[in-house]
Amino acid sequence: MSKAPFIPPPRRPLTLRDVSEASGVSEMTVSRVLRSRGGVSDDTRERVLTAARELGYVPNKIAGALASQRVNLVGVIIPSLSNMVFPEVLAGISDVLEDTGLQPVVGVTHYSADRGESVLYEMLSWRPSGIVIAGLEHTPAARAMLEAAGVPVVEIMDTDGTPVDSAVGISHRRAGRQMAEAILAAGYRRIGFLGTKMPDDHRAAKRMAGFEERLAEDGIVLADREFYAGGSALLKGREMTAAMLERTPDLDFLYYSNDMIGAGGLLWCLEKGIDVPGRLGLAGFNGVELLDGLPRRLATMDSCRREIGERAAEIIAGKRPGGVIGGEIIELTPVLQLGDTIRKV
Repeated sequence: MSKAPFIPPPRRPLTLRDVSEASGVSEMTVSRVLRSRGGVSDDTRERVLTAARELGYVPNKIAGALASQRVNLVGVIIPSLSNMVFPEVLAGISDVLEDTGLQPVVGVTHYSADRGESVLYEMLSWRPSGIVIAGLEHTPAARAMLEAAGVPVVEIMDTDGTPVDSAVGISHRRAGRQMAEAILAAGYRRIGFLGTKMPDDHRAAKRMAGFEERLAEDGIVLADREFYAGGSALLKGREMTAAMLERTPDLDFLYYSNDMIGAGGLLWCLEKGIDVPGRLGLAGFNGVELLDGLPRRLATMDSCRREIGERAAEIIAGKRPGGVIGGEIIELTPVLQLGDTIRKV
């Protein structure tokens, strides 16, 4: 005769009463401790926190937020986690929010405006205490949601446009111009541009626009360009570089939309015995740590990633000078790093 399978009794969720009984204080006192309110002695606070830890009790933030209609979450919406840029931005946000009681929650759009709209809708449905979102370009519906959010909104990475509330980033158009000036000063004239996620990566598109604008002032136009819709990768950089130089072999400079494909291009050039930077100059963008391990240092620009995250989190948490939350535009200045792939002048 087979036995019926053992079905454990359902576990009921722990409540404030359980913590109250375990710590020997009232439910109201437990609530004050867990909500970080004052008026509780250090000894009592420690007793409550110890009981909660031992029981495994986690406060129901949604229930506690019903009165205020807000939870202590900060929605952070970025285009990619595989791109080496955004983990550093997240690190800056996390460090600043660590002692504020605010917790970042991340959504990824994969450079899709429609997905960005969907992710924002879900984020706002939780009634977060703030939104940090990459870029200034959104669908009309997404922009309307941001304008009506009723919480601090910080658009990051870019300042070339009109933000909904606050913005922290760099001018990508100026960054493109600055790189063009360095390339022209070194004597390069036959220049190609290689980019990924174009045109959905609006910031790369703005860099390219500023770059072409500055070249045009010296009567120069891009001799070739190569775009790819996928993500950044060393292999893709190698493939794009090979394709462009086969098609336009007299190019003397390649400007990549980011360091990852630029690093792939550099490795391909060195493997083929191309004289870098004498015969061919190269440059990327972002200043990622990956470049430290290359045989030669790729020219690039530091995009101020971590500082962007830190300043954005300071705005959300009211840590900016004066404690004012919102309505602030912070434009940081990227640093040009010539490395070993632009001729010295």
